[in-house]
Amino acid sequence: MDKTSRIYVAGHRGLVGSAIVRMLQSKGYTNIITRASAELDLRRQLDVETFFERERPEYVFFAAGKVGGILANNTYKAEFIYDNIIMATNVIHSAYRYGAKKLLNLGSSCIYPKFAPQPIKEEYLLTGVLEPTNEPYAIAKIAVIKLCRYYNEQYGANSLSVMPTNLYGPNDNFDLETCHVLPALIRKFHLAKLLRQKNYDEIKKDLNKFPVGFSLNLNLNPDLILEKLGITSEYLLLWGSGEPYREFLYVNDLVDACIFLVERYNAKEIGEFANIGTGEDIKIKELAKLIKEIVKYDGEIKHDLSKPDGTPRKLLDISKIKSLGWKPKTNMEEGIKRTYEWYLLN
Repeated sequence: MDKTSRIYVAGHRGLVGSAIVRMLQSKGYTNIITRASAELDLRRQLDVETFFERERPEYVFFAAGKVGGILANNTYKAEFIYDNIIMATNVIHSAYRYGAKKLLNLGSSCIYPKFAPQPIKEEYLLTGVLEPTNEPYAIAKIAVIKLCRYYNEQYGANSLSVMPTNLYGPNDNFDLETCHVLPALIRKFHLAKLLRQKNYDEIKKDLNKFPVGFSLNLNLNPDLILEKLGITSEYLLLWGSGEPYREFLYVNDLVDACIFLVERYNAKEIGEFANIGTGEDIKIKELAKLIKEIVKYDGEIKHDLSKPDGTPRKLLDISKIKSLGWKPKTNMEEGIKRTYEWYLLN
């Protein structure tokens, strides 16, 4: 990419998209194209084609999508599969049709079988059953990987797909109905700390600032509101046993890998897709303890064993991306501290 290349970032307001825009700008790229969903609904084929015909982006970073944790995946199954397939289909087809030089498709590690051997290699795709709690999202992401591959093979497109592990960082989603485990824990421990301090003014500000995904009457006693969320002055209730292992990647490291690939490699050199992660994992209950220490909450952690754990372990093999010359830079403690600082400021 040249510094003046026309670069379209789809999903620029999300966790990954916003980080892509920031890093491109910091690297001196000056011609970045963005559209909010109110301006361009990626589910509408004609609107997407009209946009591509007018703007003619040379490079596309596809980071748009409907995302969420176990609760959201189980609640909005049809939306997760429809929205994610239709948005990707429209963008990938239009990028090819209107001459984009390269497209990077952001996938997800949930594409892999629930009981895949660990660490998970790229070739384990479609070798077993998926985790039921995120199957709609996973199927959509698998379909998009294959779409990119077949556009490359049939039409000579240059679409790269990357499969990141669990992401976190500034501008993450902190809605407790739809967010993933790490931002949920940051927010819950923060609210638990405020409750323990009886800092009700800050609790009300927090509940007003970040939606919680369901209707709450803020005139009620804050203790009652937070108890509905598994938060009390004495303990925080953790979803599930806490025994599953998860790998987490700071979003800036993912973006660094994405730009690294787009600047240096073509689809034929990458293959169907490449895993992006840290190569290290942690038990959810150990993650909770780490966040508890960073937030400085001195209550207890309890477990709601009526809630599902999801996939028992999910650690990516990142040999391919490391062989190309990339490796992660941010350790988990530092990444969580930065994310918590962003949360406090925003």
